[in-house]
Amino acid sequence: MTTEAIDRAMGFAPIHDAPIPYMQRTRTMYQAIGYDPYRWAQYAEVPFQPPAKPLAGSRMTLVTTAAPFQPGKGDQGPGAAYNAGAKFYEVLALDSAQDHDMRISHIAYDRVHSPATDQNAWFPLPLLRTFAAEGRIGGLTRHVLGAPTNRSHRHTVTVDAPEILRRCREDGTDVAVLVPNCPVCHQTVALVARHLEANGIPTVVMGCAKDIVEFCGVPRFLFSDFPLGNAAGKPHDAASQRATLDLALRLLEIAPAPRTTVQSPQRWSEDASWKLDYSNVERMAPEEIQKRRDDFNRQKAIAADLRRQTIAA
Repeated sequence: MTTEAIDRAMGFAPIHDAPIPYMQRTRTMYQAIGYDPYRWAQYAEVPFQPPAKPLAGSRMTLVTTAAPFQPGKGDQGPGAAYNAGAKFYEVLALDSAQDHDMRISHIAYDRVHSPATDQNAWFPLPLLRTFAAEGRIGGLTRHVLGAPTNRSHRHTVTVDAPEILRRCREDGTDVAVLVPNCPVCHQTVALVARHLEANGIPTVVMGCAKDIVEFCGVPRFLFSDFPLGNAAGKPHDAASQRATLDLALRLLEIAPAPRTTVQSPQRWSEDASWKLDYSNVERMAPEEIQKRRDDFNRQKAIAADLRRQTIAA
């Protein structure tokens, strides 16, 4: 009897049915396209701030890495290729009382397995409004905040995180929920969550890249074992989205200490083979790796030019 047959007889999950090793795959991909391995942020100590009052009386801020749709900046729809032209490089503040068309074409979400046709899967603002109306939370602050997905740890820590903290204080934030989408997004919001927590604002991160968030170290993390781009629940599945957000809020209330991770019991599908695909050099032909190299260099140049324009403005 083969090992696989024994595993099946024992009721074991396939060996690949585990959280995707995004850090390892990113490191291997960088090497394959000719770049030094990316250095992920890592901390030994993690700040922790218990909520000062019940969530039913707390004002919540949503922090997102999604970007508002920008006409004239190329294809930003479902399935669009990575679009660096749609990136933003300064903290955004959006009216939480208004609806917004939020896209994820500017970041490396899972374009194979995530349909990207329901923004509620990555931008839970409407559901947060519903929770506020139901009394689950006291309400939303005036603004939703957009965190730029910088690969620069220094810029995130010294510029973006302090700016998000400043805006939270202006809005009277009691607690914050942070929702990333791509691998670097998960690092970005982890760094922001740490900064908010160290300055008295309790946080919870809702994400899909377990290794990145836990390596950095955050106070509270709700892990959904879904393709990147679905941290707020399955697309077009209101029950999944409600259960995901409710679990994140419960974690915010009851986490006993920093580095508390809770894994959602939801499964993306019974077939876990989707986990083998994302940025997996071992499953790519040389032609695909060369295409990735060309695309990476081209998008990097676009992003650098956009960053210069932002600074000049």
